[in-house]
Amino acid sequence: MKRRKTLALLAAGTGVALAMTACGANSSGGSSNSNQSGGASGGPKVGVILPETATSARWAGFDQPMLQSALTKAGMSPIIENAQGDNQKFSQYADSMLSQGVKVLIIAAPSGDVGATVEQKAAQQGVPVIDYDRLNLGGSANYYVSFDNTRVGELQGTALKDALASKPGAQVIEIEGSPTDNNATLFHNGQENIVGPLYTSGALKKVASQAIDGWDNQKGGTTFEQLLSANGGKVDGVLAANDGLAGAIITVLQKNGLAGKVPVTGQDASAAGLTAILAGTQYSTVFKPIQQEADAAAQLAAKLINGDTAGADAIAKASSQDPKNNRTVKSVLLTPQSITKQNVKVPVDQGYVKASEICTAEVAAACTQLGIS
Repeated sequence: MKRRKTLALLAAGTGVALAMTACGANSSGGSSNSNQSGGASGGPKVGVILPETATSARWAGFDQPMLQSALTKAGMSPIIENAQGDNQKFSQYADSMLSQGVKVLIIAAPSGDVGATVEQKAAQQGVPVIDYDRLNLGGSANYYVSFDNTRVGELQGTALKDALASKPGAQVIEIEGSPTDNNATLFHNGQENIVGPLYTSGALKKVASQAIDGWDNQKGGTTFEQLLSANGGKVDGVLAANDGLAGAIITVLQKNGLAGKVPVTGQDASAAGLTAILAGTQYSTVFKPIQQEADAAAQLAAKLINGDTAGADAIAKASSQDPKNNRTVKSVLLTPQSITKQNVKVPVDQGYVKASEICTAEVAAACTQLGIS
């Protein structure tokens, strides 16, 4: 109960940020809160570098405070920075942290290449690295903590399959994440596990599939609009890789009188995404309890600082493949959950989003019907 209240307070403090994820204007509005130090004075330093705040509210709204808390409670002194999508800034933060004597680096890089470069520098100095949320292909991270991202894509594909079950030959447009983010590749692979056979059989028709550089929501909306226009304004379903892209797509659908008629997937269970699900303009999202991810990263960091690789291996029981340098990375892969209107209150019940953030006047009746208060 105490943990749930803590999560609720964190969510309350970021409500405005999360609300901005709609309509291609997804931004946390927060700063990097540079050089946050943990409350465990004198504890071993751990460097954390997060990727950006422009396309997803999660990094500043959830990951940063949750990592701060988890690392501090485990007796470490975290130094947390956000690269704001800038590879050079990311590298500079890493150099600074290494010069400050961090014992572990936890990184979610803006791109796999810069992440791999930083890992090489850390290895030269004997500093272990944990890839957080995103695996840096070609890198040398000791461990990887994330959700099962192929499963995320499968949940998205299954949601769209269910939504279009009564429309044989339904036309689908796919708007995918950044090609430099390995997670986006895994999401797409998972989607294809479900919808690929349907495309082959003709049960669904793929109109187009486009990756969006940098997960840029505005670019995602513009790209979708161009693809929709090229298809004569026709679409029956949209595989959108996250809620930010979904919001931009829904804006285009609204302009064309199609919002609520075309199921759109998403990811992150953002406040805006959940409100859109209640309104009927978004069909699904994927909920990833980030506290679990932050806790696992902190547990691994504590084991690595103590030189307890056996203990770390006991935590990282899964594995992930890095095809770029043909290696297996010991991993913690957490379980995501599909969210539709039927179970939209799950993130609220778990304290990640407040009812007041998603129950706008437009969807107040739906909230009452579903017992969200």
